[in-house]
Amino acid sequence: MSFIFSKNFYLALIISLFSFAVVAQPETTESLPSKTELAIESINQDIVDLSKSLASATGDDRDAIQLQLFQKNEDLRSQLAVAVNNNSLSKAILLKQIKQQIAYSQGARKYLDETIKRLNEQINEAKTEDKLALLNQYRELQHYLDTTYQASWQNLTWLNNLDKANPKLEEALRDATNTRLRLLSASVEYFNQQSELAATQLASSPESEKATIQLNQLIIKQRLNSATESMRDLITIGDHLGLETSEYKRLAFEVTGNITHDLLNTQVILAIITSWSTNAFDWVVDNAPQHLFELMIFAIILLIAKGLAGLARKIVTKTVSSKNLKMSQLMQDFFVSMSGKAVWVVGIMVGLSQIGLNLAPILTGFGIAGVIIGFALQDTLSNFAAGMMLLIYRPFDVGDFVYAGGVDGKVSHMSLVNTTIRTFDNQIIIVPNSKIWGDVIKNVTHERIRRVDMVFGIGYSDDLLLAESVLLDIVTSHPAVLRAPEPMIKVHTLNTSSIDFIVRPWVKTDDYWDVYWDVTKEVKLRFDREGISIPFPQQDVHLHMVDKKEA
Repeated sequence: MSFIFSKNFYLALIISLFSFAVVAQPETTESLPSKTELAIESINQDIVDLSKSLASATGDDRDAIQLQLFQKNEDLRSQLAVAVNNNSLSKAILLKQIKQQIAYSQGARKYLDETIKRLNEQINEAKTEDKLALLNQYRELQHYLDTTYQASWQNLTWLNNLDKANPKLEEALRDATNTRLRLLSASVEYFNQQSELAATQLASSPESEKATIQLNQLIIKQRLNSATESMRDLITIGDHLGLETSEYKRLAFEVTGNITHDLLNTQVILAIITSWSTNAFDWVVDNAPQHLFELMIFAIILLIAKGLAGLARKIVTKTVSSKNLKMSQLMQDFFVSMSGKAVWVVGIMVGLSQIGLNLAPILTGFGIAGVIIGFALQDTLSNFAAGMMLLIYRPFDVGDFVYAGGVDGKVSHMSLVNTTIRTFDNQIIIVPNSKIWGDVIKNVTHERIRRVDMVFGIGYSDDLLLAESVLLDIVTSHPAVLRAPEPMIKVHTLNTSSIDFIVRPWVKTDDYWDVYWDVTKEVKLRFDREGISIPFPQQDVHLHMVDKKEA
């Protein structure tokens, strides 16, 4: 999960989390604390420790701590949900915890509202080419704002389960949700209209202006998608709060076209039918006379084309039946048939142009079809099609280390017909794209981090716990091993002659082999120093001497 916020965003949240963690420790009682209490206390202490570490952290470490803080609060909410459902904590402790979560959710929502408002102003004032970077930040802030609404609803649910319902708090959340739904629906309608307008402009604009319009269209679609996703998240909460959401569901369906169970609701169906009926009536009133006239012209052109097609067949029939040409009957029938069809095609295209359809895409389609038919007689067609699929789905890129088409190596170059792979021993291998697409593709360097899988064995007479601590020390002390995700060191197999450990640290992809070789070397050195043996296959040979007399 990416965390792209304004520079003060996490500072405000962490201060809130820090204060929450300090005051939310479970109250001490004479009885032993329950498992849930211990878990909550442990998570709160982790939040305190991480908050302190964040003050001095920079770069990737700061991002990692921020991610851990968010996850810790989610873990805390999970524990609270379990405690509320199972009544595993006293009501006083639960209420104290929930009140802190309510305060945190309200503070975060208020801060996010203000931050999104300022960011929206920045987006409106920014240059077109600068808006995409801001939109990524805007979309993520919207997501976290929606998360605060979901958390607020869950807080109310917990209070109800504890028989401490808060009508005033529920009414405040209902008003806030209703207000945000209205704003989001207005944004969805506006950006949807802007998207349709941009598509119209793109179809009629000259080539020199299309790049600018396409960039603007991309920005509008991103904002539309962001607003639609937020609206759909808020619709669920609105249903829980008893809000009328049928119009919002209708709008979401018309914009996205996704069919969900919400469409089974009678009010939603009625809203969709009403909207479509109104739009259809308006369209008929405004456009019916013009389109009826265009359809009449189209029908007349088809009648003329039909007459000309019959005339063309007669002329071609007389021409190809001439004895001087000496054509076979099959060839004559072919030319006659094609002549009539050709006239029909021309007539239909003329008729379509008269009713306002753009023929450029149709002609382009015929051109593409001609290219495909031309290649259909060659094996290159399959390579070309596979190359198109590889370019569309992009399972790898130039510079990636892959296993594809039975070859290991680095992708050096790619065309629509073949892919050039440079092997690890510096050989150049050219692989047809059809062979790559029709086989398993393994991309080694696609992900930013990888897990190094290693297995080390010790003898049955060696100290198991000592070996485990040595392996843990070797892995954690290596500077290239990542702290999160945590490395895994476990006893894996009681083998025939050894006890096998699996050692699985996480590293950056570029450090994979360095860590693999360093850890393997260090394990041998440390095991020797600690007196831990590494078993290896052995075979005992027993000789039986036969007495010559017995022989």
